[in-house]
Amino acid sequence: MEKLKLFNYKIKPRAYQENIARVASKKNTLCILPTGLGKTLIAILVAAYRLEKLPRSKVLMLAPTRPLVNQHYKTFKDLLNLNSSEFIVLTGKIRPDKRKNLYVKGRIFFATPQVIRNDLNNGFLTLNDFSLLIVDECHRSVKKYAYTQVVEKYVQQSPFPLILGLTASPGGVRDKIEEVKKNLHIEKVEIRTREDLDVKPYIKRIKFERVYVELPEEFLEIRELLDQALKERLELLLNYQLLTSTKTTKKQLLELQNKLGKRYEETNRDPIVARALLACAQAIKIEHAIDLLETQGITPLYKYLTGLRSKLTYATKGVLSDPKIIEATRKVKELYVKGIEHPKLEKILHIVKDEIKENPRTKIIIFANYRSSVEKIVKTLQAEGIEAKEFIGQAKKEGKGLKQKEQIQILNEFKYELFNVLVATSVGEEGLDIEEVDTVIFYEPVPSEIRSIQRRGRTGRTKTGKVIFLITKGTRDEGYYWSAFHKERRMRGILFDMKRDEKKTLLDWLQS
Repeated sequence: MEKLKLFNYKIKPRAYQENIARVASKKNTLCILPTGLGKTLIAILVAAYRLEKLPRSKVLMLAPTRPLVNQHYKTFKDLLNLNSSEFIVLTGKIRPDKRKNLYVKGRIFFATPQVIRNDLNNGFLTLNDFSLLIVDECHRSVKKYAYTQVVEKYVQQSPFPLILGLTASPGGVRDKIEEVKKNLHIEKVEIRTREDLDVKPYIKRIKFERVYVELPEEFLEIRELLDQALKERLELLLNYQLLTSTKTTKKQLLELQNKLGKRYEETNRDPIVARALLACAQAIKIEHAIDLLETQGITPLYKYLTGLRSKLTYATKGVLSDPKIIEATRKVKELYVKGIEHPKLEKILHIVKDEIKENPRTKIIIFANYRSSVEKIVKTLQAEGIEAKEFIGQAKKEGKGLKQKEQIQILNEFKYELFNVLVATSVGEEGLDIEEVDTVIFYEPVPSEIRSIQRRGRTGRTKTGKVIFLITKGTRDEGYYWSAFHKERRMRGILFDMKRDEKKTLLDWLQS
């Protein structure tokens, strides 16, 4: 790529980054690149190119979360030769009239898509001066997510639109990838995998381990009671011919609940539909309880069951009055009082101890789905003298959370090795600037190939890394692990086909 005056070259772009940026400077491009291989730098190169070619134009970068927005703002500011006042972060906390003035003053804007969509709809912003729209984590550009609405307005309003979509994992379903391409008006797909020759020099090997644990007998007794209660609800739905089998997933039940909710209103609250809807809602709650028992443990399950009493809907009343649920809750409370927890906790303690013994300066990230599990893991590790900290999202209506400043402080402390272990919820998965770590531990497998790839992407960048999956035998853990495994394999096949199609198109053009 030609030398850019606006790019300060504090970081030397790699050949594959320049090659992708060269293409993305000319055509709407979907850039699919493994986590940690510099998608943001590609975006900066394209932004510099567009601002040099169209000096009176502006650039907009969208990201799904405020921490990501601020991260991109700092990176762009560090690598571009522009006045600091020309970089603008936009949030919903800034008054609309003030945002309207900022749109006039700035050149490069960073925001969540919801803020931009709202300002477009309310007439505070038009995109006719923008020459580049960058969409980070663009696999979200499906259905009614705000990305798609902003993109459509941009294409309509800008006289010189250019779109760059960035993602590490577009998904394992071709239809979804095609939907992302369509919604972003993509003309060119640039794909690099860890196996590509121009990428291999910049990555290291990742070692994968599956560590299995057994559910204790007391857990199996509780699960049997919950399974019986679930089966009764599923058999009712089966009798109504709403299910084809009692072997169903939470996702399928949620989809059915949505359909039944619409049907309930359409039939003027038909009592049969109401009964089916109630059974479905109860099945979802019981299914979730089983999931917590199998994959998380007693504390999260106890908090969930006791929390249901504060939300006494028809569905929760029906669940809590079921004799099998009452007995299961009694057994859960007994174990909770005794301090009995999931065997994963003891296993994770041994793993972390071994890693620190081998390398006292090791850096480990443990991912867990639930805040209650994160809290329990941190307390367990700290009780054994291990330096560990929570990394969770901002406060919800109930419970604690971390403010953005606190999140940044924790990441900085982790970066400078003030503690060994960061225990994170999903907030640590998507794009945050978490430094290279030695080991990533999945407290539970996740069924999403996108989330699995994002979690793993925290290691194996500049040195050999390790990824450990904790799996409870004979539970949903196993199903989730293999679900993500097969989805990712499908995704790799789709990406391989797309790469082959790209090469075939180029060859046809050269021969014509």
